[in-house]
Amino acid sequence: MVDADLFIVLTGVDYVFVNFNKPDQAKLEHVTVAELEEYIQQDQFAPGSMLPKVQATMAFVNNKPSSKAVITSLENLGALIESESGTIIEKD
Repeated sequence: MVDADLFIVLTGVDYVFVNFNKPDQAKLEHVTVAELEEYIQQDQFAPGSMLPKVQATMAFVNNKPSSKAVITSLENLGALIESESGTIIEKD
């Protein structure tokens, strides 16, 4: 409704991770909505924690496919502006 091009969700970590807190943990830097849907099917995101943040960014991008969404920490906000650091979500 706001017609924004960018939606930023601030959280306690710089990136969204799959296999969080496991030896094969991997950060997501650029990811599509379709990829996130697959990760949700794999139960990669904790309900009540990262899952609602991921779902909110997916809904935003799905409603405006030319937009981007980002999940990152407040401390990483400067790096996001300078070099697109953080998890960036785009439509497929």
